[in-house]
Amino acid sequence: MTNSKQSRRNFLKQSVVAAAGVGSIATVISCQTASNKTATIRKPIVISTWDFGVAANAAAWEILKKEGRALDAVEKGVQVAEADLSNPTVGKGGYPDRDGHVSLDACIMDEQGNCGSVAALENIASPIAVARLVMEKTPHVMLVGEGAKQFAIEQGFKEENLLIESSEKAWKEWLKEKNYKPMINIENKAFATEKLPGNQYNHDTIGMLALDANGNLSGACTTSGMAFKMRGRVGDSPIIGAGLYVDNEIGGATSTGVGEEVIRTVGSFLVVELMRQGLSPEEACKEAVLRIVKKKPDIAKDIQVGFLALNKQGEYGSYALQDGFTFAICDKDKQDLIEKGKFHYKRKEG
Repeated sequence: MTNSKQSRRNFLKQSVVAAAGVGSIATVISCQTASNKTATIRKPIVISTWDFGVAANAAAWEILKKEGRALDAVEKGVQVAEADLSNPTVGKGGYPDRDGHVSLDACIMDEQGNCGSVAALENIASPIAVARLVMEKTPHVMLVGEGAKQFAIEQGFKEENLLIESSEKAWKEWLKEKNYKPMINIENKAFATEKLPGNQYNHDTIGMLALDANGNLSGACTTSGMAFKMRGRVGDSPIIGAGLYVDNEIGGATSTGVGEEVIRTVGSFLVVELMRQGLSPEEACKEAVLRIVKKKPDIAKDIQVGFLALNKQGEYGSYALQDGFTFAICDKDKQDLIEKGKFHYKRKEG
C-alpha cells in the first residue's frame, strides 16, 4: 500500500510539473505571437472620409508625427474641414436648413471611451471643439441647440453668422423648387470645376480615425448635416455608436452619407463589434452596409452610405452602398493618399 501511495504521489507530481511546463510553453508562444503582432502594427496612421480628408489628415499628421495623442490629432484635423468656406457640407461653409439656418453637429471619442457631442448648434463655427469640451468639462455626453450654444459661449467661443454668401445663394436657388432629394457623392462633386446647381441636396460630414505612436485610438466626426433639412433635424454624425465609435481594444469606425439609415443600424458600433468577432475592417464595413440593404432595400438603391474603419493593428478598410465613396490615408510613408472604397451598387455618374 505504501509503495502504491508513493507511486501515485510521484505520478501526480510529474503530471503537475508537466502541466506547468505546457503552460510555460504556451505563455512563451503567446508572448512571441503578441510580440510579432506588435511589430507589424502600422502606426501612427490617420484616415478620413472623402477627398477633402487629405488636407485634414495633413493637420492631424503634424501632431501624430511628433508622437502626439490621437485625440488631439483628430480634433485638429477635422477643424480644417470646418474652417474651409468652400466646403458646403461641413462647418461655417455648410448649406443651411430649409429656413436658412446653418446648424452644426459633431462628436469626438478617445481611447478611454470618453466622448462628447453637440447637435443642432448654431452660430458657433467649430462644433468639434465644443464637443471635446462637453466630454472634458461636463458630466454629459451630448448638448443640443440653445443649450449647446450657451455652453460654448460660456467656454469662450464667439457667436457669428455661419450663413456665408455662397451658401445663402444656393439656399435661395433651392427655394424656387424645394426639391429635397439626395445627390449621391455630392461631397466630392462639390469640389469639381463646375458649380453645383443651387437646388441640389447634400448630406455630409468628415469622419476621422487615428492610431497614435502609443497605440491608442481616437475619432472625430463633424458636419453641417443635410442641406435644406427640416430645422432641428439631426443625423448620425453627432451620435456615438452611429456616426462614430471607438473601442481601444479593437478599433474605430465612422460613417458618411444619409444618417437616418446609419442610425437605424447603429452602424459604427456594429462595424467595431464585427471587427471584435474577427472580421477585417473592410469585411466589417461591408456587413454593416448589407444590413442597410436588407432593412431598406428600396431606399438603399437611391442613397449613399459609407463606412470607414481602422483596427488596432493600423489596418483600414471601407465599404459603401454606391460607387464613388473615397477616403484619405496618411502615415509615415504617404501623406496624401486617396483610395476608392468598395461598394454594393454600381451607378453611372450623371
